[in-house]
Amino acid sequence: MSGSKDRPNARFHGRIEGDRPCATGGCEEAGEFRAPPLEGPGAGEGPSRFRWFCLEHVRAFNSGYNYFDGMTADEIHHAQRPLAGWERETRAFAHAGTDPGPSWSAFTDPLDAIGARFRRTAAPERSDGKPLSGQDRESLRILGLAADADRMALRKRYSELVRRYHPDRNGGDRSHEDMLTKVISAYQQLKQAPAFA
Repeated sequence: MSGSKDRPNARFHGRIEGDRPCATGGCEEAGEFRAPPLEGPGAGEGPSRFRWFCLEHVRAFNSGYNYFDGMTADEIHHAQRPLAGWERETRAFAHAGTDPGPSWSAFTDPLDAIGARFRRTAAPERSDGKPLSGQDRESLRILGLAADADRMALRKRYSELVRRYHPDRNGGDRSHEDMLTKVISAYQQLKQAPAFA
C-alpha cells in the first residue's frame, strides 16, 4: 500500500498516527492501528502493550482474531454471562472526615455548585440551611432583601418595588424601566430558587 490516495483518512475509526512500524515482518507501512498484545488482553500486571499494524495487516489480524482462544469452556461461559463485569463494587469516594459539601441538586447552575463546594470562606447563608447560589445573592441584592428572607417577604418587597418603579404609578415617567426590569427578573429567579421553595 503506497501513496497518500491509498492511505486511510485521518478520521478513519481507530487510526492513531505515529512513528511506529507495522508489526508484520517485512511491511514498510506505519503501524497506525492497534491490536491486543501477544500475551492476550489483560494478561500480566499494568497496562497492556499493544501491537501496531498498518490498515491491511490489522484487517488480516482482525479477521482471524478470537478473544476466547485458549480459554476453557467454563471461562468462556463466565465471560459471556449477561452480567459479566458488573459484579465488581465501584470505588467509594470517601470524604475522609471532611465536610461533604452542599448537594448538587440544590443548585440550578453547576458553576454555583462547584463554587459553593470549594469556597474557602462561607458566604452568609440562611438560618434554615437552604443554600443560596451566586445568582440568588445578586437577586436578593437587587430587591434589597436579607439572605434570610422568606417567600412572604419576597412577595411583599416585589410588590413595593413594582409600585415604586412602574410608569403607571409615576405619571407615565419611564426613567425607572431598567430598574423595574431588574426587579421583575430577580423576583422570577428567586421564586424558583430552592431557598424559596
